[in-house]
Amino acid sequence: MAMAVTIRRATHDDLDDLLDLREAVASEGVWIGAQVPLDREGDRARHLDTIERQADGTSCVCLVAEIDGALVGSLAMHAPIGIAHLGMNVADGHRGQGIGAALVAAGIEWAREAGVHKVELEHWPWNHRARALYERFGFVEEGYRRRQYRRKDGSLWDSVVMGLVLDEDAPGHEERAAEPPI
Repeated sequence: MAMAVTIRRATHDDLDDLLDLREAVASEGVWIGAQVPLDREGDRARHLDTIERQADGTSCVCLVAEIDGALVGSLAMHAPIGIAHLGMNVADGHRGQGIGAALVAAGIEWAREAGVHKVELEHWPWNHRARALYERFGFVEEGYRRRQYRRKDGSLWDSVVMGLVLDEDAPGHEERAAEPPI
C-alpha cells in the first residue's frame, strides 16, 4: 500500500534531518557529488541560508518530502539569475516510490511561480532512474562533462547536464545567429 507523501518548504526545524539525509545519501558514494566526511557545519550554514532566503520567493527554495512525519527526501533550487540549479536527495529504501517525482513537480511549480526561465541539473551517467525521471518532466540532455569531478580517491567522474526551458515565449538569439560573420 502506497504511503502519502507530503511536500513542503523546509524550516529551521528540518536542519538536522536535512543534514542526516545528505550524509546518508553521500555515504552511499554513487548518487550525489558530496562525499563523506561532510563539512557538516558548512552544510548547516548553506542549508540555513537557503531556508532563510526562500522567504523572498524568487531566489531559492528548499523542499522536503515526508512520510508519516519522517523526512525521506529533499530538493533545493537556487536561481540567482533566472536559471535554477536543482539538487535532490531521496533516502535509500524510499527510491522508486514517487518521492522524487513529487519533489521535482513541486520544484518546477516553484520555478514557474518565481519567474525562472530554465531549470538545470547534473547527474552521474549511470543514474538511469534519475535520468528517466527528469525526462518525464521534459528535461533534455544539454551536455556531457567528461572527467569533470575529482573524487576524494583521485578518480575523475563524468556528469550529464540536463535542462528544462520554462520560457519558450521570450525572444531568443535566433535573429543574431542568422547574421553573416564579420
